[in-house]
Amino acid sequence: MKKSTRLALIIIIVLFIVGMALYPTIRRYYSPDKEKEVPAQERGSGGQGGRALNINVQVLKFKTLIDEFRTMGSLIPDEEVDLSFETSGKIINIYFQEGSAVKKGDLLAKVNDSPLQAELKKLQAQIPLAEDRVYRQKALLEKDAVSKETYEQVTTELEKLNADIELVKSRINQTELRAPFDGEIGLRLVSEGTYASPATIIAKLTKIIPLKIEFSINEKNAASVTSGTLLSFAVENDLNTHQASVYAVESKVEMKTRTLKARAIYSNANGHLKPGRSATITIRLNEIKNALMIPSESIIAEMGRDIAFLYKNGKAHQVELTKGLRTATEVQVLQGISPGDTLLVTGVMQLRDGMPVIIDNFIE
Repeated sequence: MKKSTRLALIIIIVLFIVGMALYPTIRRYYSPDKEKEVPAQERGSGGQGGRALNINVQVLKFKTLIDEFRTMGSLIPDEEVDLSFETSGKIINIYFQEGSAVKKGDLLAKVNDSPLQAELKKLQAQIPLAEDRVYRQKALLEKDAVSKETYEQVTTELEKLNADIELVKSRINQTELRAPFDGEIGLRLVSEGTYASPATIIAKLTKIIPLKIEFSINEKNAASVTSGTLLSFAVENDLNTHQASVYAVESKVEMKTRTLKARAIYSNANGHLKPGRSATITIRLNEIKNALMIPSESIIAEMGRDIAFLYKNGKAHQVELTKGLRTATEVQVLQGISPGDTLLVTGVMQLRDGMPVIIDNFIE
């Protein structure tokens, strides 16, 4: 076989092998059903002129916007004190029941005052004689039978005796433990027979009608909360919302937390709330009528802009927004949309300006 013939044969064999390898691809490309066989990522997934996207929309209308903020606080007693005696001695009587309500001035406990009572009787027994001496010396003084100095001496002795009696009575009062205000007394910490000193705590007295609510305000809202500001609060496992009024605000912002401490008063008329519980506090700062509010999820942050999409003639129309106040689920829009516009609220991350859309549902 000639050399040229062999070369031609080799070329034909190579072309045949290459043709067999490329045949499936060429056949698929020129097939009448090629559109069905092209992968989805090669065909495109929407956009102008592409497949329409099903979405939910909301027709915009004015609402009343309540500008408020929430914070956590604690319920604290109106008054609270650790009860103890002003003097030392053995406790001889305890008159209160643990967990009971007491009135201001009620006698709660007493220490032994027998030596003081004996001293009081001794001093009181000397009063008649001292008064008689003053009476007689006064009569003699009027007749110039004694000097004025002698009369003043017996008068001073009577005054000293009365002062000693008042001092003993005051010491006797210190042996009595009385309620300083109306409230509920807690658990008893001592028993009769205990030797008590001023450092010995007998029980805790708490005034829970009314209650106070203590909370902190951030710097942003500090100027909005003053004496008289109304608030509402809720506690765990209580379905009721309670109303209270701010009565005092701290004079300066705390350096570490950058918050301002405040207290409100709650009537707690039936005493059902107990101090120590945490409270979720809501304070209304302002009420704005005729506000345009849209769902937070319908806004896209893009290149330093806030955009949303409106429905117009079957397509998504992109608009740029100017935002105002924000609530937990909605954002106030100041510019960019108007009442009556149809806002696209679902599928916003897939939308493009001019993309065809189909409305599934209208959301109120």
